[in-house]
Amino acid sequence: MSAASNMFLYWGSGSPPCWRIMIALEEKNLQGYQNKMLSFEKQEHKSDEVLAINPRGQLPSFKHGNMILNESYGVCMYLEGQFKSQGSQLIPDCREEQALVYQRMFECLTLQQKLGEVVYYTWRVPENERHDSAVKRNLEALCAELKLWEGYLKKLESGSFITGKNFTMADVMFFPQVAYAFRFGLSQEKFPRLTDYYSHVKERPSILATWPPHWKESPQGMDLLKDL
Repeated sequence: MSAASNMFLYWGSGSPPCWRIMIALEEKNLQGYQNKMLSFEKQEHKSDEVLAINPRGQLPSFKHGNMILNESYGVCMYLEGQFKSQGSQLIPDCREEQALVYQRMFECLTLQQKLGEVVYYTWRVPENERHDSAVKRNLEALCAELKLWEGYLKKLESGSFITGKNFTMADVMFFPQVAYAFRFGLSQEKFPRLTDYYSHVKERPSILATWPPHWKESPQGMDLLKDL
């Protein structure tokens, strides 16, 4: 029995935290894990079967044998630690490279937060209750964050991953957020290095194998970021 067959993932299509885990599983050659896609719209992530292993009622929810991990960073780091010699090495051994990977990994949480503040404000707040000042503030904060990442990429050669020549755990965290931004209308002209990164990394086998199913059916989401 393979190690992957003893794993189970509850996930939702298009969720960057869920996608991270799926990319990491592919990169570590852990195909064949059990999984179940749930619908956020139908509130399936609040079902008893999810709550049984994740009392927060959130996705992802992950089991490996009797081990339960429900935070995407924790799952990805666990997989790298348990299967370091298998598949892609996602955390480099070199101290300096490792430090940069960790730095970029955790910076992705700020990008996730600022993207969420724009997208979820629009989803959750009825149009007649939205405040222009809040929308503007959220967009300006996201724009500044994206320009920071654009600047990081400008310091690297074209075609690089987010920390250099190798695909690392930082890319596992970063790419789903970049893809999410482009799905919601981020301008390719205004962010050329992010566009170059996105175009390059989206062809990686682990990304292609885990592309969100509903994105394939409907490639373009809302155009919330088109004027960013």
